Amino acid sequence: MSRFFNKPFWIALLTISLLACQPLRESSTPLVTTPSPYWTISGRKEYQVRQTLKLVNRGPGQPEKQNLWVALIRTLPPYQEVMSLEITPKDYALITDEYGNQYAEFDLSEHPAGTTRVVQIDYRLVVNELSYDLSACQGELLEDFIRPELHIESANPQIIALANQLSQGKLDVCQQVRAFYDYIGDELVYTYNGENWGAQAALGPMGADCTEYASLLVALSRAQQIPARYFEGLLVLGDETRNLARLEHAWADVYLPGIGWASIDPTLGRSPINREIYFAHHTPQHIILTLGPAPSTLRGSSYWTHIYWPGNSTRIQVQAGQWVIKPVE
Repeated sequence: MSRFFNKPFWIALLTISLLACQPLRESSTPLVTTPSPYWTISGRKEYQVRQTLKLVNRGPGQPEKQNLWVALIRTLPPYQEVMSLEITPKDYALITDEYGNQYAEFDLSEHPAGTTRVVQIDYRLVVNELSYDLSACQGELLEDFIRPELHIESANPQIIALANQLSQGKLDVCQQVRAFYDYIGDELVYTYNGENWGAQAALGPMGADCTEYASLLVALSRAQQIPARYFEGLLVLGDETRNLARLEHAWADVYLPGIGWASIDPTLGRSPINREIYFAHHTPQHIILTLGPAPSTLRGSSYWTHIYWPGNSTRIQVQAGQWVIKPVE
């Protein structure tokens, strides 16, 4: 997946994980799923999850100011419920962005040379397995999550033409979205690229990983005025998925009329063996962290972002990507 092992750098007196950017604000509507008789909770898994970030001051002085924002796993019915949350250090501010994502914001300005500051976040959560009945794919669509935004170029002529082509002859929205899903699985070539190039780039020969797979599915759907959302989170890897994706992962959520929001993972679905498993099926191995392809709080990054003012040429190194996930039997 692209962008997930953030590589901070500094330009002038600013250090962030990747280039800062602002999404086009689609909606401030919170993530809400209305119960439907066409989906059921068919299983659940409980996990203990720990995220650790270490900030190492390589010296020679301490920063004039230093801030760290870390995206938090939150309760998102019917997908997941956070049973407990413990954040260290306890001196932080809880903030919410335009998508409803939540973050812990730390002021770590007191950071002497030669020392390491550690941020640790511990969760206990339950993730539901959701199965969907697509037999009644009729009804009204939502008016949210249908506009283009950064990495979701649904107004691009190439995206529109492809969405129109794939939609021809399809009887309902479910068939349209399935055509998009099958096209992505059949035509894209998976290549881990370390970047998020967006939906349009996925149509070229550059290769794509889960960010482009998810972005293209969302963009094709929105090009047909079908609401679609972009999720980033964690994939609890097993024998059947270890060679298909990474722990830090992205997938899509598409609104199917009469049914509601349905989780779709085109990256895992690229294998013909898995094609049916990951269409309109939320597995309990998918843990959601953030909604949206470019939340403003993360300034173009994923999961966390870091800013500091160097002071006397202070150099701060962030050691991240350390997740520990333990199933609770």
